[in-house]
Amino acid sequence: MILVTGYRLPGECWPGNGYPVPGNSISQNKPSNMKIDTIFTWILRIVAAVIMLQTLYFKFTAHEQSVALFTQLGMEPWGRIGTGVMELIASILILYPRTTGWGAALGMGLMGGAIFFHLTSLGIVFAGDAVLFIYAVITFVCCLILFLKYRRQVLGVLGIGEGS
Repeated sequence: MILVTGYRLPGECWPGNGYPVPGNSISQNKPSNMKIDTIFTWILRIVAAVIMLQTLYFKFTAHEQSVALFTQLGMEPWGRIGTGVMELIASILILYPRTTGWGAALGMGLMGGAIFFHLTSLGIVFAGDAVLFIYAVITFVCCLILFLKYRRQVLGVLGIGEGS
């Protein structure tokens, strides 16, 4: 109860100020939903970026498995190098909060392409294992969740829907 004089009784907080008050059972030792959301978002960003960044070494050094994959697709060497450059750009955009939506959209497109080629011409198991396919699916899901969370960044610039 707030008195007319403006003083707060012990254990109360001002309406709408958002600051926890000592003695308030709601604010004691419980992480806020905002903090959990921020941590979850950063985990998604890091997982997507790390998976895309770790494959760059193989693409840019012309590792034999990478060369074989893009040769089978008929896209060697420009498809391999171009995909690597685009994955680098997507990773940087995902890690920078103001451009996460754009990076996630680019990452979804790249991983959607990888999943498509695995399902149509490469096979889920390539060179004896399914790791590349699994990484593509994990990255796609991370990018999809990030895109849904940051869609206003993209839609606002395009002048579509909620962000306009």
